[in-house]
Amino acid sequence: MSSFFIKKKVISAAPNKGDLKRKSNADDGKGRSKKFSKRMDEEISSDSENESADPSRKQQENEDDEIEETPQEKKLRLAKLYLEQLREEEDKKAEQDSFEADLIAGRLQDDVLEQKGKLQRLIAKELIAPDPAEIRLLRGHKLPVTCLVITPDEKYIFSASKDCSIIKWEVESGKKAQKIAGGRKGTEARHVGHTAHVLCMAISSDGKYLASGDLNKLIMIWDPMTCKHLYKFKGHREAVSGLAFRRGTHTLYSASHDRSIKVWSVDENAYVETLFGHQDMITGLDCLSRERCVTAGGRDRTVRVWKIAEESQLVFHGHEGSIDCIQLINEEHMVTGGDDGSISIWTVNKKKPVSTVKQAHGSHGNTGLEQPYWVSSVAALHNSDIVASGAHNTHTHTQQQVSLMANKPTTGFVNSLKFSNSGKFLVAGVGQEHRLGRWWRIKEARNGIYIIPLKRQAQEPTPP
Repeated sequence: MSSFFIKKKVISAAPNKGDLKRKSNADDGKGRSKKFSKRMDEEISSDSENESADPSRKQQENEDDEIEETPQEKKLRLAKLYLEQLREEEDKKAEQDSFEADLIAGRLQDDVLEQKGKLQRLIAKELIAPDPAEIRLLRGHKLPVTCLVITPDEKYIFSASKDCSIIKWEVESGKKAQKIAGGRKGTEARHVGHTAHVLCMAISSDGKYLASGDLNKLIMIWDPMTCKHLYKFKGHREAVSGLAFRRGTHTLYSASHDRSIKVWSVDENAYVETLFGHQDMITGLDCLSRERCVTAGGRDRTVRVWKIAEESQLVFHGHEGSIDCIQLINEEHMVTGGDDGSISIWTVNKKKPVSTVKQAHGSHGNTGLEQPYWVSSVAALHNSDIVASGAHNTHTHTQQQVSLMANKPTTGFVNSLKFSNSGKFLVAGVGQEHRLGRWWRIKEARNGIYIIPLKRQAQEPTPP
């Protein structure tokens, strides 16, 4: 059995020639089939590798196959794309222009309201009486302070005195930044500065020029940054008692005890013209943006509005005594004070005061012989409902359109008052004597400037 199996195996394992030939042909067919399949696999593998290596190129080829545009169609497509980009840019520009136009319109509206005297900040009800401990006194002048100005950026205060000096103070620290020393009488030829009482000062709205006027009929022009002397204006025949720059320009108006108003161009270092009208010495002057100024005429008891371009003037009457100080509230309203003890509010459309507070600072003297305290200075926070007045009864009054709001104790003659532009503080120039004379002398008073902070009540948040 075993050998039979082996034999059969052997017999089956020994094919004939025909079988061998058929087997050979089958093997060749299978080989060719395997080679063809292998070549196809290699080609497919190669194609797939190329596709995975550069899909973007394949995608681009597909897109090129799908989008076959003519040159005319391509030009049209690019033109549409360019027009769309232009349209988007125009829309963005229109939005920006609209935003800027709204801003400009708002500013122009404010300017128009300001010119008409109708722009008003109602802040009087928000003011809080300051703590006396927060009021600072800066001392440096030997004689009474007569006038002061605050720089537009509110960083410095300039004060002047009967000692002929001008001091520049730092508001934040209270320290002296610089000092323009006064000279003695008879040293005018060699001394750079004032040699007589400085009665008035003004600073331009851009802070480029500082002007000061004295008892010697002179107007000095200074550089506020360096305190360098620039020009000297001569022309008045008596003491210079009032100075003011027209806002936004370097046009300077000056008033004098010679009863005249003079106009100067500081940029050109030149005199422009002179205006006459008052019947007594002019004691105060002020102006804002319009080409006009207002003056107080002392004992002629008139307030005058000078229209420079028209060369005309408006005359107002109302005080019972000498009008010693004047300040514009806005382009249409002003406040005055005088030795009759009254404070008056005026409008340019009416020849009489629209409001008056008599004996605003009280009175003094024996019974039956009482005399009102002179109002020696007034100030107004521009375009607001706040004014301030000073006398020599140891108080400065802050008022809501001459309705009493608060008293600030200051001993001495309050010869000058100025609000900061932001309304954050009030500065008072105080001395032992009145700025225009020596009728009284308060020995216990200290010559200097008081910085009075003006705080407001916190605003309650509005509900959403």
